Amino acid sequence: MTFKKHWLMTGAAVVIALGAGFAAARILDRPPTEAAHAEAGHAEEAGEEAFVKLTPQEATRAGVSVVTVQQGGGAELKLPGRVAFAPGAEAAVDAPLGGAVARVHVGLGDRVAAGSPLITVRSPDGAASRADADAAGATVEAARAAERRDRALFEKGWVSQARLDVTAAETRRAEAQHRAARARVGAFGAPGSDGLTVVRSPIAGVVTRISAAPGQVLHEEALQVAAVADPGRVELLFEAPPAAAAILKVGDVLESTVAGSRVVSGVVIAIAPANAAGVVIVRARPSSSAPPAGSVVSARISAGVRKGTPVVPLDAVQTVNGVPSVFVQERGGFRARPVVTGRTADGGVEILSGLNGAEQIAGVGAFLLKAELAKGEAEHGH
Repeated sequence: MTFKKHWLMTGAAVVIALGAGFAAARILDRPPTEAAHAEAGHAEEAGEEAFVKLTPQEATRAGVSVVTVQQGGGAELKLPGRVAFAPGAEAAVDAPLGGAVARVHVGLGDRVAAGSPLITVRSPDGAASRADADAAGATVEAARAAERRDRALFEKGWVSQARLDVTAAETRRAEAQHRAARARVGAFGAPGSDGLTVVRSPIAGVVTRISAAPGQVLHEEALQVAAVADPGRVELLFEAPPAAAAILKVGDVLESTVAGSRVVSGVVIAIAPANAAGVVIVRARPSSSAPPAGSVVSARISAGVRKGTPVVPLDAVQTVNGVPSVFVQERGGFRARPVVTGRTADGGVEILSGLNGAEQIAGVGAFLLKAELAKGEAEHGH
């Protein structure tokens, strides 16, 4: 029995070996053209896996836009900002002294010239300052008259030099006191003898705030009555990280947008050092008509721009089989081409390799091609 079993196993092994050799011989004996066609077929299938058949009309209907590869690149900084009044273009007006508001001359939004009356205040302190100035003026006149009299007597030899020197000194003291009294009157708005003081606008512009009404009593702790601003004198203020100080310089032009639509150009006029919060304030003078003060603006600045680098929209780059890819338009459809991406700039992505810059690619809607490609791969797998 053992002998028969041994020969049975040996015979089976020989049959298996002969079968394998026969199959190998058939593969090796296949004509070269047939093998080449088979390999080409596999290659074609692999290429078709990254291709989406779609005519331009079908692409348009599906919401896939075709764009041209742009040139440029670089990193970007987005700067939040606002439109503010330029230095000296806004004035908060205080009444120079307390008292009762006798009259309001302007209303909100009125345009005024420098020196135009805003309100009139009746003030006891104003009346007192005017009385002091008038009294000091009278003292000066009396002192000068006494000096003239003593000088005439001195020339006739009737008074001494010492007497004349004392009289002259009294005149100089009276004149100094008069000047001080007049200065106080000027600081108080030149009130009249009845204490009426006219508060005037220090600049030309538009009245942006009125906080006084007839009959209101103004106290020393609350004397602000109005605000005036020149709407034509505004500038752009941006908050930037410290890195912006190494990118920007005075004279650079910033393109900013208002409410995401209107574009306003501004020339950088000053860059302040970083404050305690680590923020750099950048001031720019609008080179065109600017929106009103208080408007919110934003600007972008580019850093390290690489000229000539292909740039595609962010939407154009899709991950296909784990690799960043761009769908390049070819005859009859779009082919996913692997790319190496760089930095982003103003809604675009640098393409460091994979594109030569002359291609037409899928922009908005490229994700639809990716979805179609994944669908085709799933069907092929089944």
